[in-house]
Amino acid sequence: MPAVHHKLLLEEALQDSPQTRSLLSVFEEDAGMLTTYTNQLLQSLQRVFGAQSEMGLATEQLSQQLLEYEKKNFALGKGDEEVITTLQSFAKTVGELNSLHSELANQMADSMVFPLIQFREKDLTEISTLKEIFGIATDEHEAAMVKYSRLPKKRENEKLKSDMVKEVAYTRRKQHQASLQYYCALNALQYRKRVAMLEPMLGYTQAQISFFKKGIELVSKKMDCFLASVSTMTQNIQAQLDAEAETMRMAQRELLSVEDTVYMPDKDTEPVNRTLIQKAGYLNIRNKTGLVTTAWDRLYFFTQGGNLMCQPRGAVAGGMVLDLDNSSVMAVECEDRRYCFQITSPSGKTSMILQAESKREYEEWICTVNNISRQIYLTDNPEAVAIRLNQTAIQAVTPITSFEKRPEGSPNPDRSGMLLVAKPGGVLAGGSQTGAAPEPEDLIAPGTPIQFDIMLPASEFLDQNRAGGRRTNPFGETDDDCSTESDDSLLQQVFAVRFLGSMAVRCGNNQEVIYEAMRQVLAARAIHNIFRTTESHLMVTSSSLRLIDPQTQVTRISFQLREVCQFAAHQENGRLMGFVVEGRDWSDGDEEGEPSFSAFVFESNTEGEKICYTISLAKDITEAKKDPEALAQLMKNMPLTNDGKFLLLEPEEGDTTNGAGQEDLESEA
Repeated sequence: MPAVHHKLLLEEALQDSPQTRSLLSVFEEDAGMLTTYTNQLLQSLQRVFGAQSEMGLATEQLSQQLLEYEKKNFALGKGDEEVITTLQSFAKTVGELNSLHSELANQMADSMVFPLIQFREKDLTEISTLKEIFGIATDEHEAAMVKYSRLPKKRENEKLKSDMVKEVAYTRRKQHQASLQYYCALNALQYRKRVAMLEPMLGYTQAQISFFKKGIELVSKKMDCFLASVSTMTQNIQAQLDAEAETMRMAQRELLSVEDTVYMPDKDTEPVNRTLIQKAGYLNIRNKTGLVTTAWDRLYFFTQGGNLMCQPRGAVAGGMVLDLDNSSVMAVECEDRRYCFQITSPSGKTSMILQAESKREYEEWICTVNNISRQIYLTDNPEAVAIRLNQTAIQAVTPITSFEKRPEGSPNPDRSGMLLVAKPGGVLAGGSQTGAAPEPEDLIAPGTPIQFDIMLPASEFLDQNRAGGRRTNPFGETDDDCSTESDDSLLQQVFAVRFLGSMAVRCGNNQEVIYEAMRQVLAARAIHNIFRTTESHLMVTSSSLRLIDPQTQVTRISFQLREVCQFAAHQENGRLMGFVVEGRDWSDGDEEGEPSFSAFVFESNTEGEKICYTISLAKDITEAKKDPEALAQLMKNMPLTNDGKFLLLEPEEGDTTNGAGQEDLESEA
């Protein structure tokens, strides 16, 4: 007799994944069909027992009912071939012995009807009861998780948190115990149903043979071997059931002997894995239910290739929620909930806010989405690439104490070349080029600190030390606002940007210094889990660059256009751009001061090349102001608005989908 091929794994009972629930639904459907079939079979047997005068008709119906077992097509019926064959043989025998009478009633009651009734009342009723207990335990666990997820982060009550953690652990353990008992009963049912199907017919046939004397020799020759094989078969099935039951009891005892921390959320002892390219687990997702109301749903999310998938409970497969290629992820504050993060599509039009169960899950989900957004999964060995990128990011923000000594007489990088200016379209022109690419330590000093907030004192220090620069008033007021108003009137363009970081650099005439600064700033944010950024407005005028608070309209920091010696957009990620500002360092006592350079890195909602194009246009206007004829020629070549300002021909990225008839955007905020 073949063993049962399908069974519920007890090790997966605690995770309670949608895959396990989907398999559980198959077992429940099989149990429901078995209950229906058992009731039908029992009705047939009771008709044989009670209808003495209609014995022939009753056995004929029984014969047909036995053949129906094969037609039921049980979802877990693999391995029942011998049972089906045996039932077919019994059906044939019942058809031949359809002349039973009332003397068989007592024997039928003991050996035919009673075992099936016992199977229905004991085994099938137990399945139904355990199913109800499992459902109640699941609902209690879900309710406890909802309460736990609503724990406030700002006004954290340790006693309330401790009570909620204990409640979640209690309900999770209760659900685990209920699921283990339910799974064991469903697994055992696959054995018991075989015995229950065969045992009544075995007793029925034996009663028939013992009763009839006429033709006993002929019947015995035909049936003795068959009945012996059926008896052996049921004994083997019972032995398999006993062995499987003992194995499940031991597994259940081992699984329940774990520490209580297994059931507690936010009690992870393993370190965060930052090199994952696949992740799966339950997350809370925020959904809008009205104009100002939201609801949180706990769903099962997993990554598949470059897609974020979601699979509700009871669903056979998951559906795609968001394409993660080139997407962005950041931690957010949302409704006073902990461990919330937001994933945004590359276009910025689609975003979703999710909440993890623990800090470890929260950090691993952010790292996984970051790794997938880089399309690491498309490489030949994505795991190795993820590990290498993580190690590279760690090295990028680790102070370097020593480098290989440069051989004497080797030339230093050229730092006296021409000014590099970004031309329209993001192409950098001008400047002298060296034969070999500069080393990272030639561009940025090892161990240079990175500033992630524009409001830190370091920004004020830069303002004070810039040659000829003016100190920005904290309230957005300057001494020369009136004098520069007329100069800025030729060009005013505002871009929505997010400040990522700034750092001191060694040179300002090489575009590689901007790319190296971008790499180190992004690597430092990834390593130190700094995902939060503040949105600002970058105003480009014909005389300066200003970073303005969009809420208060206060100028956070301002640079004279002549101080911006280098600017470029990222070669691969078009939303990243940066520029280098030249200042003066008077720490050595020199009257003129040594030149110093600082790189600033931003992420914009539009393409970085558009910002570079606007800065390049502003520099052209500044140069043209020195020659009235050149300025007139520039204004003649460039389109102007009705009030005499320069008009940018390229619209914003989000406006290209609004129809071809939309007017071009004016170069004024």
